[in-house]
Amino acid sequence: MAEYETHDYEVLVIGAGGAGLRAAIEASANQARVGVVTKSLLGKAHTVMAEGGIAAALSNVDERDNWRVHFADTMRGGQYLNNWRMAELHAKEAPDRVRELEAWGALFDRTKDGRILQRNFGGHRYPRLAHVGDRTGLEMIRTLQDYGIHAGMEVHMECTVITLLKDDGRIAGAFGYDRERGRFLLFRAKAVVLATGGIGRAYKITSNSWEYTGDGHALAYEAGASLMDMEFVQFHPTGMIWPPSVRGILVTEGVRGEGGVLKNSDGRRFMFDDIPENYRAQTADNEEEGWRYTQGDRDARRPPELLTRDHVARCILREVREGRGSPHGGVFLDIAWIKNRLPNGAEHIKRKLPSMYHQFKQLADIDITQEPMEIGPTTHYMMGGVRVDADSQMSDVPGLFAAGECGAGLHGANRLGGNSLSDLLVFGKRAGEYAARFAKNNGAASVDPQQIDAAAQRALEPFNRTGESPFQVQQDLQELMQNLAGIVRREEEMQHALIELRRLEERANRVAVAGNREYNGGWHTALDLRNLITVSEIITRAGIERKESRGAHFREDFPSKNDAVGRCNIIVRRDVSGEMQVIREPLAEMPAELKQIIEEMK
Repeated sequence: MAEYETHDYEVLVIGAGGAGLRAAIEASANQARVGVVTKSLLGKAHTVMAEGGIAAALSNVDERDNWRVHFADTMRGGQYLNNWRMAELHAKEAPDRVRELEAWGALFDRTKDGRILQRNFGGHRYPRLAHVGDRTGLEMIRTLQDYGIHAGMEVHMECTVITLLKDDGRIAGAFGYDRERGRFLLFRAKAVVLATGGIGRAYKITSNSWEYTGDGHALAYEAGASLMDMEFVQFHPTGMIWPPSVRGILVTEGVRGEGGVLKNSDGRRFMFDDIPENYRAQTADNEEEGWRYTQGDRDARRPPELLTRDHVARCILREVREGRGSPHGGVFLDIAWIKNRLPNGAEHIKRKLPSMYHQFKQLADIDITQEPMEIGPTTHYMMGGVRVDADSQMSDVPGLFAAGECGAGLHGANRLGGNSLSDLLVFGKRAGEYAARFAKNNGAASVDPQQIDAAAQRALEPFNRTGESPFQVQQDLQELMQNLAGIVRREEEMQHALIELRRLEERANRVAVAGNREYNGGWHTALDLRNLITVSEIITRAGIERKESRGAHFREDFPSKNDAVGRCNIIVRRDVSGEMQVIREPLAEMPAELKQIIEEMK
């Protein structure tokens, strides 16, 4: 029998980023007894890396903005595969969630008359991102953490959940372990909220932190929940690729929003070479027009660097493939050019982008006020995740909820910058509210000791084997996904990836770790491998099924969007035999009034 420490809650939140903390706050406000499990330390969730801002139609900079415009922008960015109800709720509720955050103590940048300042961002028609310099995510976490700690939630830091527990089809809790001591933990709960973030560590080059190993996605899949839109992995166009000390680190879209331009090795601003027809009328014709727009002239046209992320990433890849890339396989992002266009231009850059300036100065000895950055696409965000009910955020497993990056629906085929932070607030709140409601309306579930013993035994197997290092298997997996299921995909390459994933799974089942269970990095990696391989297979199978190019999913063998085959969601779930099942599901019909909004905005 496994030895474990037991904790009892009504709502258990797995993850302490923006979505997890907001869910915990709301569940506590609804009188639920709440526990929060975080893989890292409280305050170090990946949300702190979000820099650009929170997208919300506050209309503080341009009074023409409203929830209808935000809804239409989100649907257009997602190539109309979004869950329309989630997009509607998000656009309507985001302003209230931002004001709520302000009331709880968040310190936003301000307009001259004292309102929350908003900046331009890719894919948004008007300046919409409420921000705190380029440290918005950090301010969000600081505020939610401070508020949440006083709301009564209990926090378990440096703990990893390895399986969800069920009782007659509904959620009964979770089983995991303390990373520092290696002791097993049982969390009994009536409802569980997954807020574990993304899958970036399945790829070699990523802006994601070490925690992002697809835990929530894999836990939900193993528990029987459906996953949706997993082919849509967003590659942020501007991640540092040189020097090695900063490889993969994100260069916020705010750099381009403040006037940064993309240039190839010839020094030419190549983004003007490929502007979509439906965007051309509102795009700046030259460098001067682009800069004039970012300075606040709302009638000036948009710089092409602020096209959607998937488009910018592919344009960068084109320059590299055609021999016009930078020395290390990227292009140049230059904001230093404005230092001679404004009085005290260098100080202006430092004031607008303080984290960017200090981070790259300290880590790479690059002064962004004096020289361009060498950047390229980096794995950044997963649009897909657990399929949830739009209003409640509950999955098709009773009592299992998901919010934030591990939930699917809002972003469709491609997420707009800034929508991720408002997503955390809007749907984190809803997940916490409805999880508390579910817990109040349902009695306690029973925990099967056999489920616990099986999970504990499987977790300890690497100590009882002789085999290769789990770090080598993880590295080979990351190379495989980067090369065969990355920005540009082909059928034969993804089919080959599936074959290699089977081999990697066999290797993962034989990895061995030495030492004991107290903070053993090899053991943690061995347990992460199961989740990484699961989500990698789901991404690959969904990518094979979608035989078109749309949003963040680009098929070189099917380079065009094809509504005849592509107006659907790809659903992945386990069948009764335990096999992975891939299903095409038609889109839900949008109400006439929302269709009219989209037509009007066109």
